[in-house]
Amino acid sequence: MLTDCQDSARAGLLLDRMLQAMLFSASGWRGVFAASGNGESAETAIAPPCRLIAAAAAKVFAEYLAPPGGGAPELILGMDTRPTGPAIADAMLRVLLGAGCAVRFTGPAAAPEIMAYARSFQAGGGTRGFVFISASHNPIGHNGLKFGLTDGAVLSGAEAGRLLSAFKALMSAPDRIDCLHAALRRAGPDALSRLYAGRRRIKHEALAAYRDFTREVVSGFPGKADQEAFLRTIREGVARRPLGIGADLNGSARTLSIDQDFLSGLGIPLRAVNAEPGNIAHRIVPEGESLDTCRELLERLHQEDPAFLFGYLPDCDGDRGNLVVWDDRAGSSRVLEAQEVFALACVSELAHLVWTGELAYDGQGRALGKAALAVTDPTSLRIDRIARAFDVPVFRSEVGEANVVGLARRLREQGYVVRILGEGSAGGNITHPSAVRDPLNTIMALVKLLTIRSGQERKGFFELWCGRSDQAGAYRPDFTLTDLMAALPPFATTGVYDPEALLRVNAQDHGGLKDRYQAVFLQEWEERKEYLESRYGLCRWEAAAYQGMEERRGIARFGEAGKGGLRIIFSNKAGIETACIWMRGSATEAVFRIMADAEGPDRRLERDLIEWQRRMVIKADSALP
Repeated sequence: MLTDCQDSARAGLLLDRMLQAMLFSASGWRGVFAASGNGESAETAIAPPCRLIAAAAAKVFAEYLAPPGGGAPELILGMDTRPTGPAIADAMLRVLLGAGCAVRFTGPAAAPEIMAYARSFQAGGGTRGFVFISASHNPIGHNGLKFGLTDGAVLSGAEAGRLLSAFKALMSAPDRIDCLHAALRRAGPDALSRLYAGRRRIKHEALAAYRDFTREVVSGFPGKADQEAFLRTIREGVARRPLGIGADLNGSARTLSIDQDFLSGLGIPLRAVNAEPGNIAHRIVPEGESLDTCRELLERLHQEDPAFLFGYLPDCDGDRGNLVVWDDRAGSSRVLEAQEVFALACVSELAHLVWTGELAYDGQGRALGKAALAVTDPTSLRIDRIARAFDVPVFRSEVGEANVVGLARRLREQGYVVRILGEGSAGGNITHPSAVRDPLNTIMALVKLLTIRSGQERKGFFELWCGRSDQAGAYRPDFTLTDLMAALPPFATTGVYDPEALLRVNAQDHGGLKDRYQAVFLQEWEERKEYLESRYGLCRWEAAAYQGMEERRGIARFGEAGKGGLRIIFSNKAGIETACIWMRGSATEAVFRIMADAEGPDRRLERDLIEWQRRMVIKADSALP
């Protein structure tokens, strides 16, 4: 028989193994929580070390949120529809209640919903933050935690680092096992029962807050009268040209959110499949083959009613969604690449600023105010073309929602209007004042492009874009969704989940890897530059590093990028940036990502660049000292 000491030692060993396998970033803490350790498992049980990690996270977050004068905080806790969510929530709730916290438990909720709910307490005090149990797009056996405040966003990089330091300190304490077991036992059974019994009321409050906030985000107006006037314009557009939307909800948290009610309130029918909560029918990540079900759904819906023009697929926590669209020219539906989705949203939301008068121009077409786009480093140069048409600058951060949200806030403090921001490589968008990606906001960006059309008084969104982008001839009053897509600047970009985009590297020191990569690149540039110029017009290059919210162009040493992003930007003879290659190790998955991006209607240059990039990274990794 094992002694108590041996039991504790074994528990500590298992806990340390779990911690070593987890990934920690400002975007969340993630790992395999399924009891079997199988990342693809749909089992509901979690392993004992995972229960202790959930308990520790609850304990340190309660202490982090504690009011300055002392005492236990109020906070919100929710989860997506992963099978291990309830077990993790149970452990966290026991610790939070045992610590005296007042908890609003929503049960399953979409990430934008819980963040809008948290934001609704911003002015009134009381609730101080939220915990959301989710592993976003990771496989079904994974789970994780996101933390945020009542600004409706995840913690900034600096604050996330502070919380993680407290967590690691607790997990290094000699008495950690006994401490956490005691914390799990502290809550009384009656308190937990009352919390679960009140979940329906809290969920109703969260949905109402999310519905109200979505009206503000979509319209761009804080006042209810202005919001209603704007939404009426959309309803009138839908009445003139009926529009329907399909959705493969894939058992996600959006099955329990406002999608159906919000769209039907605008006169837009929504037809969904896999709409039962937790019915995760296929791979969670809304990329590539995962969109086949949605594409097939749109085919059927459009045949029954030609008003159905596009569909969407969210990830499990419902903060990200990519699209399928009906292509008139092909006579079939097709999957939009993530970068195309983000580009359409940017066109729409920049046109929104012009349509509302928030962005105006002088007689030479120069912007009179300060507006900007905030994006992450692997976002396509297509966005730079769109921004240039509207005469607004583009600012880039390192990959990560916390980074780009922080960058946008800093730009607003500098006087910029930043209505839209996001991670183009992941699809979807963040529309201010929201601070999280939201499929509804992506959908509504496309709805606005289709429904707010030119009239006697002013130009519609699409005509504004055609005029600003020197494509006046492409505009016609009866334009279709296919016309919208054809008017985007042509670029070919490696998809995040393309096989060529994913590598496994041996190097633990990514700064050192990038230094070795620099030596490889410089040698190969000399060997290939004549070919690249004669075939593709690429004459010059510049290296840029991305760490947190900072972009540094023209770096001399590639290793300065450290664990952040490294981008090599290529220009033609006129000095116009027309292509780039990029690399970064993922903070949420055990992979090293690469990408190529190139201007033009075909993929030849992008294919050439991604093959070259892949070969150079592998060569640099194999040159380990």
